[in-house]
Amino acid sequence: MVFHNGIVVLPDRVLENAFVECAGGRIRRIGRGRPPRGGELVDARGGYITPGFVDIHVHGGDGADFMDGDPAAVRTACRAHSRHGTTTIFPTTTTGAPARITAMLRACAEVKQAGSTADGARIEGVHFYGPYFAPDKVGCHPAEGRRDPDAREYRRHFATGVIRIATCAAELPGAEAFYRAARRLGCLVTCGHSNATWAEMDRAFRAGMRHVDHFWCAMSSVASLRQRCGTPMQASMEQFVLARPEMSTEVIADGHHLSSELLEFAWRQLGPRRLCLVTDANRALDQPPGRYRFGCAEDGEWIESDGKVGFVPGGGALASSVVGLDTMVRNMARLTPAPLADVVRMASLTPAERAGIAAETGSLEKGKRADLLVLDRRLRVRRVFIGGAEFAG
Repeated sequence: MVFHNGIVVLPDRVLENAFVECAGGRIRRIGRGRPPRGGELVDARGGYITPGFVDIHVHGGDGADFMDGDPAAVRTACRAHSRHGTTTIFPTTTTGAPARITAMLRACAEVKQAGSTADGARIEGVHFYGPYFAPDKVGCHPAEGRRDPDAREYRRHFATGVIRIATCAAELPGAEAFYRAARRLGCLVTCGHSNATWAEMDRAFRAGMRHVDHFWCAMSSVASLRQRCGTPMQASMEQFVLARPEMSTEVIADGHHLSSELLEFAWRQLGPRRLCLVTDANRALDQPPGRYRFGCAEDGEWIESDGKVGFVPGGGALASSVVGLDTMVRNMARLTPAPLADVVRMASLTPAERAGIAAETGSLEKGKRADLLVLDRRLRVRRVFIGGAEFAG
């Protein structure tokens, strides 16, 4: 299979008049000029040939939430995100009772083991996100499902072997033990939904934390820490991430969570190797405007979607996105000066590196899985290939 007649997007540059040759579900080589003969030709029609996107923070789509705890719901959400260019996905938990989280992990493990291209984006692992949030930073997640880290609980979840990303608010009692346990398992260890101080972040860093969820959303600020700690004013998660070169973070570039100035600031200050694009999308993705449950369909919190973003009814607070990674990529390219290679990297190789799967996917390189997209010149998804097989949608 040879992808040709397009612009190939590599992690650090683009190649005009280039092709990508694949065989056996792997990338064989990248070249320029006339494509080799003898293979099936995939015509990019002058558009872009890019790696498939990698989403490390996503809750659902097309009417389904991963917390529904049902393999059919998992498949529905994975297929929805594949239509938007995601070829590798990390289903993300919300807050909820231990039984809800257990059901979610089992459902994701079942779909992961099946490994069918027809199921959409490949599950590389689960992002264990809720329930260990700070009480004042729960956001749209069900508050009654929030709790402090419970070693017996998270060790049982870790024992499933399906968790690859693990989040906890740094200021909670038991957070450092949680971080150390997750780090021993090779997880990307993150801090999210937190009102942590610099000192608390530093202790978390020493315990293995290296990433912060959705920058500027449900996280501490100098102003929020003034309310919590008084004076002198304290440095927040933002300053800690910017100051520590080992730290990475992510942005929701849906055009509603963050302004173009904040998106540009994040790219300029952190660079494409430390900044990921994520959707944080909920079940309202690819659904009409209306009311939806965030989390499990039975008892999740109600949110509203206007077709552009989710928000909490009444107060107007934002509540997750309702668009795919293709929208995030288009917005970063349109709203910031970031070159296309940087933008695509933030949606593919950088999250793959942070999640520890970059040897297999995330960029167009010889030997990696043939996870490829064909985009038109407006960066709209035209064709999706997962492991060399075309996803039919």
